[in-house]
Amino acid sequence: MKVIAINGSPKKEGNTFHALRLVGEEIKAQGIEFEILHVGNRMIHGCTACRKCSETMDLRCSGVPNDDFNKINQQIYEADGILLGSPVYYAGIAGTMKSFMDRLYYVSGANGGLFRQKVGAAVIAVRRSGGSSTFDCMNHYLNISEMIIATSNYWNVIHGREPGEALQDAEGVQCMQVLGRNMAWLLKMKEATKDSIPAPEKTQKIVTHFIR
Repeated sequence: MKVIAINGSPKKEGNTFHALRLVGEEIKAQGIEFEILHVGNRMIHGCTACRKCSETMDLRCSGVPNDDFNKINQQIYEADGILLGSPVYYAGIAGTMKSFMDRLYYVSGANGGLFRQKVGAAVIAVRRSGGSSTFDCMNHYLNISEMIIATSNYWNVIHGREPGEALQDAEGVQCMQVLGRNMAWLLKMKEATKDSIPAPEKTQKIVTHFIR
């Protein structure tokens, strides 16, 4: 089994990285492979809502083919667990990370829901305020994709400004560690029961709107 963590911070080893690493150490301690992908410093355009990925069905974004998205997205779909990480910018998700997730999850949905029933979680690194609102926004991606969401003993938010300061947030550190153990447990439980407890069948999505 493997968990891929997505570092949505422009800083390669800022506090978002340290939060992801804390979770990952607990996951690796349970014998599960763990890798951090740094996307926050990449050239990632926002989704253009062209819906071409629904036509091509090749796990690629055809609307913006020349940035870095298609170089890194496909390996994420193959993971058993997904860990999202972002710093807080103006009480929200960092811009590049938001653009990446919009396209990542849209391509997943267009290709049959590739994240469905995978184990997922989100972690947030913040200086002071906006952590809860950003955490809420990140969880929307997990919820709409029918992912199995791992939890901790508080919201998955860690505090610090300069790189590494988050490690001084004792409660935040514990929150990441508990999350890692719970995520590993869910992955192992899912693996152990895959042959004895059938997963719910996928339901055809009903889409409605309010224009008559």
